[in-house]
Amino acid sequence: MDASPTDIAAPAVDPRHVSYTHLMYGLHAVAIVVGILTAATIVGQFIFSLPSIVAVIMNYARRNRVQGTWLATHFRWQLRTFWWSVLWVVLASLLFGPLILVFIGIPLLAMSLFAVGVWAAWRVGRGWMALRDGRPMPT
Repeated sequence: MDASPTDIAAPAVDPRHVSYTHLMYGLHAVAIVVGILTAATIVGQFIFSLPSIVAVIMNYARRNRVQGTWLATHFRWQLRTFWWSVLWVVLASLLFGPLILVFIGIPLLAMSLFAVGVWAAWRVGRGWMALRDGRPMPT
């Protein structure tokens, strides 16, 4: 396979940063698996659990070191997944929370939280597989 001009100009990636990125995906995956296997929600664990919070802190702590490499797309992918999940949960709570008083809000809120959890799990899985294959994420 021939290298494209952008591949030639891309800076080399430190293997330690690849391992670091795997660790961040792993922490997010642990939070998701705990959400699946326990009474907690997937998205609740993804947003509020210690493994995910640690992964987000790790992401912010090292993202400048991978700037300009294909790994930067993975850092951005993970942060966007986390913060969009927070936004969707807040919006679902604001929209459907008041409807809990008339009981229609309970299934609507539950379905919304489930959908955001599935979306977050899909993004973590897709990103981690791309990292394993050495591919950047779309930005």
